[in-house]
Amino acid sequence: MRIGLVGYGHGGRFFHAPLISSLPAATFVGVVTRSAERRQLLAAEHPGVPAFDSIGQLVEAGIDVLVVSTPLKGRPALVLDGIEHGVAVVSDKPFAADWQQAQTLITMAERQNVPLSVYQNRRWDSDFLTVRKLIESGALGQVSRFESRIERYSPSSVHNGSGGGFLRDLGSHLVDQALLLFGPVTRVYAELDYLEKDQAFDHGFFMSLTHANGVTSHLGGSCLQNSPGPRFRVSGTQGCYSVEGLDGQEAQALAGLSPKTEGERWGVEEHRRWGWFEHGDERERVPSERGCWSQFYLQLQIALQNGGPLPVDARDALATTRVLDAARLSFKRHQVVELSEFASHGIKS
Repeated sequence: MRIGLVGYGHGGRFFHAPLISSLPAATFVGVVTRSAERRQLLAAEHPGVPAFDSIGQLVEAGIDVLVVSTPLKGRPALVLDGIEHGVAVVSDKPFAADWQQAQTLITMAERQNVPLSVYQNRRWDSDFLTVRKLIESGALGQVSRFESRIERYSPSSVHNGSGGGFLRDLGSHLVDQALLLFGPVTRVYAELDYLEKDQAFDHGFFMSLTHANGVTSHLGGSCLQNSPGPRFRVSGTQGCYSVEGLDGQEAQALAGLSPKTEGERWGVEEHRRWGWFEHGDERERVPSERGCWSQFYLQLQIALQNGGPLPVDARDALATTRVLDAARLSFKRHQVVELSEFASHGIKS
């Protein structure tokens, strides 16, 4: 599989390039970036991987997949450019600014018969894989409440609008995970945090989602939280699972490591970072599953070679975008939003 990347900022440099360069039976063809500084970084970190001025040049070099990792504002146009060139496209998240934009991209991909996927790497977080295993095994019994949050103290992120605000950016991960575990959402209530009244992008959020199966998901994110809550707390009839901290693959990537350099050490959580199962007086450690972000690209490789399912269906991202749109509308109206009403009337947020 020959892979080209658009963008060598934070996302492209740390969350895509290390995984692409670690893939067996794959070639990292090049990166579209016109920044002199980022071209120097690319040359130093991935010697021999060339930089290109445009998607057209990268496609001419011969690629099977185009990965788009740029700020949200210009991302949909680049995704569309890739679709029009007829190569498979992977879009970073958030997939689109709203569900209408997301639907347009999906429609265009279907018309061109182009595979389109969305990079939801946190489906392969260690802690999420552990949660999924516990739920599917029945260890927690019937789940009633799912709590999921990503909180940190990073003031420099407050005015970073590359992801369209924290609700769209981090919210894309959290909603995707909730939908994957518990299915469609019927009702949404949300609160957003802004430092100033006219601030363009939120820096924190809370969402309450009511799933059609009766589970309630409480999701939250913030870049100004000095005391982060548990990453997950999942309550069921047979017990509760909770885990602190954040999957370690992000820290590994930011440290310049990759699955190629770390081998079997990549994605492994040491025992002091494992979560807890609690039921009454019973309390025990739960070994964490091994995190494996590279599974996204491995599954993409299999899908394109054998015609199987993509690692993330673009329509999953459309469902996530509808929930995020409803959340913004909920905050604007200060009320619960019914997804049936929102979808059937095409209400804009």
